[in-house]
Amino acid sequence: MKKSLLLAAAAALVLPVAGFAQGALKVGTVDMNRAFKEYNKTKDSEKKINEAKDAAKKEYDDRAENYKKALEEINKLSQQLEAPALSADAKTAKAKERDEKIASIKNMEREINEFRQTREQQLQQQAMRMRENIIKEITDIIMERVKTTSYDLVFDKSGPSMNGVPVLIYSKDSADFTTDVITALNKKPVTADKPTTTTEKPATSPAAATSPASSPKKP
Repeated sequence: MKKSLLLAAAAALVLPVAGFAQGALKVGTVDMNRAFKEYNKTKDSEKKINEAKDAAKKEYDDRAENYKKALEEINKLSQQLEAPALSADAKTAKAKERDEKIASIKNMEREINEFRQTREQQLQQQAMRMRENIIKEITDIIMERVKTTSYDLVFDKSGPSMNGVPVLIYSKDSADFTTDVITALNKKPVTADKPTTTTEKPATSPAAATSPASSPKKP
């Protein structure tokens, strides 16, 4: 019984090898990183993301500048309150004005922080969505090539393993069809990405980009 099981297992291992021996296994390679970088749509998408980051940074800077001015006004009122010649009525009025400005600037600070966090998240999602769409387009072109050329296997030659070692250690140059993929991609008609729509307040640049500025100090 054990002997028959061993023979069956050996046959199971031999049969696939015999099948590959009858017909050569056709293997292709693609450099996904290169295809991504040299696809014209990638450059356009990166330009749109950078423009969105710049617009967000400008709005953040404008809000931070208004915060700074409001803080200077509070400091100025505090100095005036210390003047010994100030009458009691004037001191009461200025103290009330200062307290109102402090309450206002606290709201301003909260809005700035919400603005930054929300916009960072929006831009991260926009960049991720653009990347996913581009990767899908590249994969679709590769699959078209697989169907027309009858590849058995296609490897991404740019991808390292979890150990940091390239998954594909060696392959013949003739197996690589990255240039054909890039050519096919760049022949496609350009389609504009749908703009991001949201009811939330815009904010600043994502974690992947340089953060516009740190939150202003509390009064």
